[in-house]
Amino acid sequence: MLSFFKDYKGFAIVFGVISLIILIIIYNTLNVYQPLPIYQPAMVSTELVDSTIQHKKKYHKIANFKLINQNGETITQDHYKDKIYIADFFFTTCLTICPIMTDHMVLIQEEIKNDDEVMLLSHTVTPEIDTVAQLKRYAKSKGVIDAKWNLVTGDKKQIYQLARKSYLAVLDDGSADEFDMIHTENFMLIDKKRKIRGFYDGTDREEIERLLEDLKILKEEYTK
Repeated sequence: MLSFFKDYKGFAIVFGVISLIILIIIYNTLNVYQPLPIYQPAMVSTELVDSTIQHKKKYHKIANFKLINQNGETITQDHYKDKIYIADFFFTTCLTICPIMTDHMVLIQEEIKNDDEVMLLSHTVTPEIDTVAQLKRYAKSKGVIDAKWNLVTGDKKQIYQLARKSYLAVLDDGSADEFDMIHTENFMLIDKKRKIRGFYDGTDREEIERLLEDLKILKEEYTK
């Protein structure tokens, strides 16, 4: 019996090594890095996209902007240069989905507060109501960290154009005021080249978890 095991010892070792290699190959095959998609206007519901760019299938990115944050500071695209960021649209007096969205942004803020690579950006859709003072009160009540999260107001036309032509995330309310908006629950994940890499339901906790997982995938993109 002992001689039998001795005769097959070498075979067993070789078989074990080959099996291990096969398992490693299978594992790596199943865990191949898959980059996040780059969203274009043609990939998004036409309800959320300005009619002038609904046909666009490539080269889309967030336009330059100039808005005012909760501290009265001018915020432009340069504040987000070489940053990944999560954006949304809201208004401080909203009593329906906004409180849930903001609470979820607070959760994201907690996850990224020590990550210099990631920031947050929330745009009001009612700039006539959401003054700097109003945004400051709201920011304080929600525990906004100024260095991580800008709540911005400004010219209504510019915010409308950003919402419909850049972030592809807001409905036109069809009123007499051509720049009136109905915000959605969407959170957008924006990469360092100002391209949209994901849309998420900001009222759904599971979607927030998916966003955080996608954030890890996007960050990995910059290590390759």
